[in-house]
Amino acid sequence: MDGRRREVLLGMEAWKRFGGFVGSHMAFVSPTCVVLGVLFPDQLSVLRPAVTALFAFMTFQSSLSNTFGNLARTVRRPAPLVATLLLATALMPCAACVLATALFGASPNLVCGIVLEYSVPVAVVSAMWTNMLGGDPALSLATILVSTVAAPVTIPLTLHLLLGQTVEVDAARMMGEMVVSIALPALAGTLLNDASRGWAARDLSPALSPAGKIALVLVILSNSTGVAPYVRALTPQLVGVMAFICAFSVGGYALGLAAARLMRRPREQEVSMTYLVGMRNISAGAVIAAEYFPGEVMFPVVIGTLFQQVIAACFGTVLRRARRGEAPE
Repeated sequence: MDGRRREVLLGMEAWKRFGGFVGSHMAFVSPTCVVLGVLFPDQLSVLRPAVTALFAFMTFQSSLSNTFGNLARTVRRPAPLVATLLLATALMPCAACVLATALFGASPNLVCGIVLEYSVPVAVVSAMWTNMLGGDPALSLATILVSTVAAPVTIPLTLHLLLGQTVEVDAARMMGEMVVSIALPALAGTLLNDASRGWAARDLSPALSPAGKIALVLVILSNSTGVAPYVRALTPQLVGVMAFICAFSVGGYALGLAAARLMRRPREQEVSMTYLVGMRNISAGAVIAAEYFPGEVMFPVVIGTLFQQVIAACFGTVLRRARRGEAPE
């Protein structure tokens, strides 16, 4: 029996080391997944039906380190939550509109796609990144929930005010997806952690963490397949749009990080704000673009898939190095 238990413990340690290896090498793993998704879209598109379940699992695993007490503190002290939502929901779309109009004003559809890209809710996958980098799970989950719940109002309002576009978002569909991929898994994980008096955060979450990283890899692979048709039909103008989306995406992460530091937030909230401001629910944007706009609008939205996870991995490296630099010798 002791020998069997030893084998199980050794296997678990190897499993956790594997997860740690994947997490520490996301700056290489993410672009590799993007390239594979572009090169083999037909083969990897089989992953698409599983994306909602993968999001739900990642949300559950991330919420295992959360408690209802943490959520209550986030609500009682809402400054980071409010600041993050204002940056992501108001400042980023306005800046995108001004810059896109200046650079691509001759192509209104491309401008519309760029604005739509930054009008959609905060990405669910940002919770996975913040959890992986030791962020504040309560702040991450609360921001994602509020952003997604408000999206049926904020998306049409933003597009109308900035572009004069009239869009009717399928609120029931969006809310249903939010419940399945965010609300229920987050509630289950938080309940389990509270009911187990911290066992879920201490033991279960680290055991599931490698599986969460695998789920993230599969999501990146799946999302990247949608970019393949556009990458294969590039024009000089579309290359310019790609460069803009890449640079603006970097600016989003940097804006979140800078805001957290200006507000002198603790490191956990600094990590969360970086990813919450920087990451967008591109899948939601793609659905809206496909249903309500000409095909050209789709390009700026989906092309963000090429950069979002790669830049997330690069900022993860920056944040890890900053943490090591701040650690006492």
